[in-house]
Amino acid sequence: MPWKEMDTMTLRAEFIAIAQQPGSNIRELCRRYQISSRTAYKWLLRYEQEGLEGLADRTRRPKHSPRQTCAEMEAKVVELRAETGWGGRKLARLLRDQGYTGVPHANTITDILRRAGKLEAEECAKHEPWQRFERDLPNELWQMDFKGHFATLNGRCHPLTVLDDHSRFCVGLKACTDETEPTVHGHLQAIFRQYGLPRAILCDNGGPWGGGYPELELSKLAVWLIRLGVHPQHGRPAHPQTQGKDERFHRTLNTELLQGRSFSNPLDCQSHFDAWRDRYNLVRPHEALQLDTPAQHYQLSQRIYPETLPPIEYNTAEIVRKVQATGEVTYHDREYRVGKGLVGQYVVLRPTDTDGVFDVFFCSYKVRQIHVSRCLP
Repeated sequence: MPWKEMDTMTLRAEFIAIAQQPGSNIRELCRRYQISSRTAYKWLLRYEQEGLEGLADRTRRPKHSPRQTCAEMEAKVVELRAETGWGGRKLARLLRDQGYTGVPHANTITDILRRAGKLEAEECAKHEPWQRFERDLPNELWQMDFKGHFATLNGRCHPLTVLDDHSRFCVGLKACTDETEPTVHGHLQAIFRQYGLPRAILCDNGGPWGGGYPELELSKLAVWLIRLGVHPQHGRPAHPQTQGKDERFHRTLNTELLQGRSFSNPLDCQSHFDAWRDRYNLVRPHEALQLDTPAQHYQLSQRIYPETLPPIEYNTAEIVRKVQATGEVTYHDREYRVGKGLVGQYVVLRPTDTDGVFDVFFCSYKVRQIHVSRCLP
């Protein structure tokens, strides 16, 4: 039983003094002081052997800890933490991948970091498990977006990020000087030549991906992707979680590379981007991949980028219309809007089961519906 919460040393000394009196009843003293007889005789023996100093509490730390992490390993853990900013699970995997033996459990590494003052309680509380969704195979879907632009010593940098949804492999991390369609077009061409074509690309609703309200209109970039057989997809407005993997990638990029660092110009940014992207794809263990690296789950697309766009083919019996400079098509002497991104392209009007309602398709992509009984705004 424990001693009462008072001055513990005083209580123990008092107990010893009374217990040593002639005729003292140890069991009765134990009852009065609310301790067990085992505790009483322990303190009597310590007092006999060591005097008053023997009544002080002793550390419960074992004299021998054969499984204790060696100082060299603890130093390596702290060193890798400083280099990467990663937590226990990632560091454990990294140490094993680098050929170290006797790597501590991830929880032990977390304890090492905590003892070294490398973990903040508020930051640790943010890392809670959440449900993840992903495509079944590489290149079924890529996520693409611009991370918030920032100033360099000479100009601004607009990081363009392209991420494979299945493997989290970063197929593109480009330091752009603007966020225009020609800039993105040029970078995507280089990415497609290296990695092949995905089945679909998910973007948000802003430029240069799309625009127009209340119905989203195809941009020139989206029209080009459709010609390549890449299906453009868009997240719901004001719902950035739709592109959660790319958003999480942005946070990692900011934490591990951008935060607290300055760059000379976008070219300097690209040099750092390339080195960090290699580490992200090839070295950094990923929680959602059972601590594998993205490169271990990615494969090149078998859909080769065509240097010449394939021709657009429609059934000769269908209603085919060329999109005018205003972004409209004409049907029965009335004009219907389909979007300026399609100017100069040919679309097909296909009747639905509802009278007067047509689906407008560009290649195999459904652009929108029009009601031929009334002119759309």
